[in-house]
Amino acid sequence: MVNLDGKTFRSLANTPNGEVSSDTVFHYRQEGAFVWADYAGGGIKQGRLMGTLSAEGILTMKYLHRNGRDEIMTGECVSTPAILPDGRIRFHESWRWTCGDFSSGESVIEEV
Repeated sequence: MVNLDGKTFRSLANTPNGEVSSDTVFHYRQEGAFVWADYAGGGIKQGRLMGTLSAEGILTMKYLHRNGRDEIMTGECVSTPAILPDGRIRFHESWRWTCGDFSSGESVIEEV
């Protein structure tokens, strides 16, 4: 199982309908299969995600954040890990808004 406790990630890529940018930083915590993170930066004033991690390292989560327009945005995401040659983790993510226009997108975040 992937260990995310105490790890920090930054966004590398996101589809245009997403609000996370390269200025967004995620601080992860983990207890067993339960994972949560606080995130902020760029267009995100404050965010939190919570989810579960499978034995294969796939993270299934829900997220909630306050954007730069002071709107509360919610969504869900499935993140699939890739282990980089130097041992860091890169997540390839498929996400969907559960508010607003209910659109979906793809993003990549990487351990810093």
